[in-house]
Amino acid sequence: MKRSTRPPRYDRPPSSRPSKGGSSGGGGKNPLSNFNYATAALLAAVFVLGIGLGLSLSLSSSNNAVNVASREVIDRRAPNPDICQQFGASAIVSDMRVFITLNPFSVYVSQPKMTPGCVLRRNNWSILETRNLVNREQVKDCKNRMNTFGFTGTLDGGSTNISCIYQNDAAGNLFLNPPGSAEINSPRESENF
Repeated sequence: MKRSTRPPRYDRPPSSRPSKGGSSGGGGKNPLSNFNYATAALLAAVFVLGIGLGLSLSLSSSNNAVNVASREVIDRRAPNPDICQQFGASAIVSDMRVFITLNPFSVYVSQPKMTPGCVLRRNNWSILETRNLVNREQVKDCKNRMNTFGFTGTLDGGSTNISCIYQNDAAGNLFLNPPGSAEINSPRESENF
């Protein structure tokens, strides 16, 4: 019995690579044939320039005096920044007045005044006591209400304004925990003042 040879089932597709003789098997023009080193260098230069420009714009925005979007800027602007960072936390203090009329019922709000401030932890109140900025009665009154002290102005100058303040966690931070999402970033114990 004689074996018959079968023809191949599939024809090979034409190759897009040039053969050893230099002719392309596909018959079409290679799109990368017009791509040269000058074009590659130009594209690389535009890419590097774009990255450099983006970095310079993002870094220069933090040095702007009106931009307080970062924690580092707020820490630098706090009164007595070394004391504030070691014994508490820097803060943005908003002073405003609210007027409420009852007949007719209406609410009026003054323009808020934003100033840098500092919130001290409860166990660091001695800083204020040793400088005679608060007395024992004020400390006792603030401690009984489970509050802490916050201040604006430098501790060494005469423009210090100290207030007994409390930490309000009723609303939560909606930037960290958007409504409808699980509470992933719950307050840690170190954030309780």
